[in-house]
Amino acid sequence: MRTILHKSENRGRTQLGWLDSYHSFSFGNFYHPDLTGFGLLRVLNDDKVSPGAGFATHPHRNMEIISIPLSGALKHRDSTGKEAVIKEGDVQIMSAGSGLHHSEKNAASDRPVEFLQIWILPEAPDLTPGYDQQSFTVEKRMNKLQTVVDPEGKEGVQINQKAWLYLGKYNRDAQLNYKLRNAENGVYIFVLEGGVSINSEDLKRRDGLGAVGVSELDISISKDSELLLIEVPMDQ
Repeated sequence: MRTILHKSENRGRTQLGWLDSYHSFSFGNFYHPDLTGFGLLRVLNDDKVSPGAGFATHPHRNMEIISIPLSGALKHRDSTGKEAVIKEGDVQIMSAGSGLHHSEKNAASDRPVEFLQIWILPEAPDLTPGYDQQSFTVEKRMNKLQTVVDPEGKEGVQINQKAWLYLGKYNRDAQLNYKLRNAENGVYIFVLEGGVSINSEDLKRRDGLGAVGVSELDISISKDSELLLIEVPMDQ
Protein backbone atom coordinates (compact mmCIF):
# COMPACT_ATOMS: atom_id res chain seq x y z
CA MET A 1 0.00 0.00 0.00
CA ARG A 2 1.21 3.49 -0.87
CA THR A 3 -0.22 6.49 0.97
CA ILE A 4 -0.10 10.23 0.33
CA LEU A 5 -0.70 12.58 3.27
CA HIS A 6 -2.03 16.09 2.64
CA LYS A 7 -1.95 18.24 5.78
CA SER A 8 -4.54 20.94 6.23
CA GLU A 9 -1.93 23.66 6.74
CA ASN A 10 -0.30 22.88 3.38
CA ARG A 11 -3.43 23.59 1.37
CA GLY A 12 -3.52 26.53 -1.00
CA ARG A 13 -5.77 29.48 -0.25
CA THR A 14 -7.66 32.05 -2.30
CA GLN A 15 -9.10 35.14 -0.57
CA LEU A 16 -11.19 37.54 -2.64
CA GLY A 17 -13.13 39.41 0.01
CA TRP A 18 -16.36 37.57 -0.74
CA LEU A 19 -14.61 34.18 -1.05
CA ASP A 20 -12.31 32.30 1.30
CA SER A 21 -11.29 29.03 -0.37
CA TYR A 22 -8.80 26.34 0.65
CA HIS A 23 -7.45 24.02 -2.04
CA SER A 24 -6.33 20.46 -1.27
CA PHE A 25 -4.99 20.25 -4.85
CA SER A 26 -3.52 22.78 -7.27
CA PHE A 27 -6.23 25.24 -8.31
CA GLY A 28 -6.33 28.75 -9.74
CA ASN A 29 -3.19 30.63 -8.74
CA PHE A 30 -2.13 27.87 -6.33
CA TYR A 31 0.21 25.29 -7.81
CA HIS A 32 2.27 22.61 -6.10
CA PRO A 33 3.92 19.82 -8.13
CA ASP A 34 2.99 17.24 -5.48
CA LEU A 35 -0.64 18.38 -5.27
CA THR A 36 -1.98 18.04 -8.81
CA GLY A 37 -4.77 15.62 -7.96
CA PHE A 38 -5.34 12.06 -6.84
CA GLY A 39 -6.03 9.88 -9.85
CA LEU A 40 -9.09 11.29 -11.62
CA LEU A 41 -9.94 13.42 -8.56
CA ARG A 42 -8.62 16.83 -9.58
CA VAL A 43 -10.17 19.40 -7.25
CA LEU A 44 -11.20 19.41 -3.58
CA ASN A 45 -11.98 22.95 -2.51
CA ASP A 46 -13.25 24.01 0.90
CA ASP A 47 -15.19 27.21 0.13
CA LYS A 48 -16.79 29.92 2.23
CA VAL A 49 -18.87 32.54 0.39
CA SER A 50 -20.16 35.77 1.92
CA PRO A 51 -23.91 36.55 2.12
CA GLY A 52 -25.42 37.41 -1.26
CA ALA A 53 -22.15 36.80 -3.12
CA GLY A 54 -20.96 33.95 -5.31
CA PHE A 55 -19.50 32.70 -8.55
CA ALA A 56 -20.83 34.61 -11.57
CA THR A 57 -21.80 32.74 -14.72
CA HIS A 58 -18.78 30.92 -16.17
CA PRO A 59 -18.13 27.89 -18.43
CA HIS A 60 -17.05 24.30 -17.77
CA ARG A 61 -16.43 21.31 -20.02
CA ASN A 62 -15.68 17.61 -19.50
CA MET A 63 -15.80 17.60 -15.72
CA GLU A 64 -18.07 16.08 -13.08
CA ILE A 65 -18.54 18.86 -10.51
CA ILE A 66 -19.89 17.92 -7.09
CA SER A 67 -21.07 20.44 -4.48
CA ILE A 68 -21.72 19.47 -0.85
CA PRO A 69 -22.99 22.30 1.39
CA LEU A 70 -21.69 22.04 4.97
CA SER A 71 -23.74 24.98 6.24
CA GLY A 72 -26.06 27.43 4.55
CA ALA A 73 -27.39 27.12 1.01
CA LEU A 74 -26.32 27.72 -2.60
CA LYS A 75 -28.46 29.00 -5.45
CA HIS A 76 -27.66 27.23 -8.72
CA ARG A 77 -28.45 28.29 -12.29
CA ASP A 78 -27.08 26.86 -15.54
CA SER A 79 -27.43 27.13 -19.32
CA THR A 80 -29.60 23.99 -19.52
CA GLY A 81 -32.33 25.99 -17.77
CA LYS A 82 -31.87 24.27 -14.42
CA GLU A 83 -32.38 26.39 -11.29
CA ALA A 84 -32.15 24.96 -7.78
CA VAL A 85 -31.26 25.71 -4.17
CA ILE A 86 -28.75 23.33 -2.59
CA LYS A 87 -28.78 23.28 1.19
CA GLU A 88 -27.00 21.47 4.00
CA GLY A 89 -27.82 17.78 3.65
CA ASP A 90 -27.95 17.97 -0.15
CA VAL A 91 -25.43 16.71 -2.68
CA GLN A 92 -25.35 18.12 -6.21
CA ILE A 93 -23.61 16.93 -9.37
CA MET A 94 -23.32 19.04 -12.47
CA SER A 95 -22.00 17.05 -15.44
CA ALA A 96 -20.42 19.68 -17.67
CA GLY A 97 -19.98 17.22 -20.55
CA SER A 98 -19.72 18.91 -23.95
CA GLY A 99 -20.00 22.30 -22.24
CA LEU A 100 -22.29 24.53 -20.22
CA HIS A 101 -22.33 27.77 -18.25
CA HIS A 102 -23.44 28.07 -14.63
CA SER A 103 -23.46 30.29 -11.56
CA GLU A 104 -23.39 29.34 -7.87
CA LYS A 105 -24.30 32.00 -5.31
CA ASN A 106 -25.04 32.21 -1.63
CA ALA A 107 -28.81 31.88 -1.34
CA ALA A 108 -28.86 33.88 1.92
CA SER A 109 -28.35 37.61 2.49
CA ASP A 110 -27.52 37.29 6.18
CA ARG A 111 -25.12 34.34 6.59
CA PRO A 112 -22.21 32.76 4.73
CA VAL A 113 -22.45 29.44 2.95
CA GLU A 114 -19.72 26.82 3.40
CA PHE A 115 -19.43 23.97 0.92
CA LEU A 116 -17.08 21.46 -0.66
CA GLN A 117 -16.44 21.70 -4.38
CA ILE A 118 -15.10 18.47 -5.92
CA TRP A 119 -14.07 17.87 -9.53
CA ILE A 120 -13.66 14.40 -11.06
CA LEU A 121 -12.84 13.66 -14.69
CA PRO A 122 -15.68 11.84 -16.53
CA GLU A 123 -15.34 8.39 -18.07
CA ALA A 124 -15.78 9.78 -21.61
CA PRO A 125 -15.45 13.23 -23.22
CA ASP A 126 -18.24 15.44 -24.53
CA LEU A 127 -21.15 13.69 -22.83
CA THR A 128 -24.54 15.40 -22.75
CA PRO A 129 -24.53 17.96 -19.93
CA GLY A 130 -26.68 17.01 -16.94
CA TYR A 131 -27.68 17.85 -13.39
CA ASP A 132 -28.71 15.80 -10.37
CA GLN A 133 -29.36 16.60 -6.72
CA GLN A 134 -30.50 14.59 -3.71
CA SER A 135 -31.05 15.10 0.00
CA PHE A 136 -29.48 12.83 2.62
CA THR A 137 -30.21 12.49 6.35
CA VAL A 138 -27.42 12.58 8.92
CA GLU A 139 -29.03 9.72 10.88
CA LYS A 140 -28.21 7.29 8.07
CA ARG A 141 -24.47 7.98 8.34
CA MET A 142 -24.08 7.54 12.10
CA ASN A 143 -21.09 5.23 12.66
CA LYS A 144 -21.24 4.03 9.06
CA LEU A 145 -20.60 5.29 5.56
CA GLN A 146 -23.52 6.74 3.65
CA THR A 147 -23.22 6.54 -0.15
CA VAL A 148 -23.98 9.95 -1.64
CA VAL A 149 -22.50 9.51 -5.15
CA ASP A 150 -22.29 6.35 -7.29
CA PRO A 151 -21.98 5.45 -11.00
CA GLU A 152 -25.50 4.06 -11.41
CA GLY A 153 -27.39 6.47 -9.19
CA LYS A 154 -28.89 3.60 -7.18
CA GLU A 155 -27.60 4.71 -3.78
CA GLY A 156 -26.71 8.34 -4.35
CA VAL A 157 -26.39 11.03 -6.99
CA GLN A 158 -25.27 9.59 -10.33
CA ILE A 159 -21.80 10.38 -11.69
CA ASN A 160 -20.38 9.66 -15.14
CA GLN A 161 -17.38 7.83 -13.72
CA LYS A 162 -16.60 4.64 -11.79
CA ALA A 163 -16.33 6.66 -8.59
CA TRP A 164 -18.09 6.57 -5.23
CA LEU A 165 -18.39 9.26 -2.55
CA TYR A 166 -19.41 8.61 1.04
CA LEU A 167 -20.10 10.70 4.13
CA GLY A 168 -19.75 9.26 7.62
CA LYS A 169 -20.24 10.57 11.15
CA TYR A 170 -18.45 8.52 13.81
CA ASN A 171 -18.20 8.44 17.56
CA ARG A 172 -14.84 8.33 19.28
CA ASP A 173 -13.15 4.90 19.37
CA ALA A 174 -15.24 3.57 16.48
CA GLN A 175 -13.55 1.40 13.85
CA LEU A 176 -14.17 1.67 10.12
CA ASN A 177 -13.19 -0.95 7.55
CA TYR A 178 -13.69 0.11 3.93
CA LYS A 179 -13.51 -2.46 1.13
CA LEU A 180 -12.86 -0.87 -2.25
CA ARG A 181 -15.34 -1.50 -5.05
CA ASN A 182 -12.39 -1.97 -7.41
CA ALA A 183 -8.92 -2.84 -6.06
CA GLU A 184 -7.34 -0.91 -8.95
CA ASN A 185 -8.93 2.30 -7.70
CA GLY A 186 -7.52 4.59 -5.06
CA VAL A 187 -9.32 5.87 -1.98
CA TYR A 188 -9.04 9.40 -0.57
CA ILE A 189 -10.15 10.25 2.97
CA PHE A 190 -10.83 13.88 3.95
CA VAL A 191 -11.44 14.64 7.62
CA LEU A 192 -14.23 17.21 7.86
CA GLU A 193 -14.20 17.30 11.65
CA GLY A 194 -12.45 15.39 14.43
CA GLY A 195 -9.48 13.07 14.07
CA VAL A 196 -8.64 9.60 12.78
CA SER A 197 -5.70 7.24 12.44
CA ILE A 198 -4.91 5.45 9.15
CA ASN A 199 -1.88 3.22 8.62
CA SER A 200 -0.10 4.82 11.63
CA GLU A 201 -0.85 8.33 10.30
CA ASP A 202 -2.82 10.65 12.56
CA LEU A 203 -5.17 12.96 10.68
CA LYS A 204 -6.90 16.01 12.11
CA ARG A 205 -9.58 18.39 10.84
CA ARG A 206 -9.27 19.08 7.08
CA ASP A 207 -6.33 16.69 6.60
CA GLY A 208 -6.52 14.30 3.66
CA LEU A 209 -4.93 10.96 2.92
CA GLY A 210 -4.90 8.97 -0.31
CA ALA A 211 -4.20 5.23 -0.45
CA VAL A 212 -3.30 3.21 -3.55
CA GLY A 213 -2.62 -0.50 -4.00
CA VAL A 214 -5.01 -1.68 -1.33
CA SER A 215 -8.24 -3.69 -1.44
CA GLU A 216 -9.45 -2.49 1.95
CA LEU A 217 -8.59 0.15 4.49
CA ASP A 218 -8.89 0.28 8.27
CA ILE A 219 -9.62 3.62 9.94
CA SER A 220 -9.55 4.20 13.71
CA ILE A 221 -11.64 7.11 15.00
CA SER A 222 -9.69 8.95 17.70
CA LYS A 223 -12.38 11.57 18.45
CA ASP A 224 -15.93 12.29 17.30
CA SER A 225 -15.46 12.76 13.57
CA GLU A 226 -17.08 13.50 10.24
CA LEU A 227 -15.47 12.05 7.12
CA LEU A 228 -15.65 12.31 3.35
CA LEU A 229 -14.38 9.22 1.56
CA ILE A 230 -13.82 9.14 -2.21
CA GLU A 231 -13.05 6.01 -4.22
CA VAL A 232 -11.84 6.96 -7.67
CA PRO A 233 -9.97 5.42 -10.63
CA MET A 234 -6.30 6.31 -10.77
CA ASP A 235 -6.34 6.42 -14.59
CA GLN A 236 -8.53 5.60 -17.58
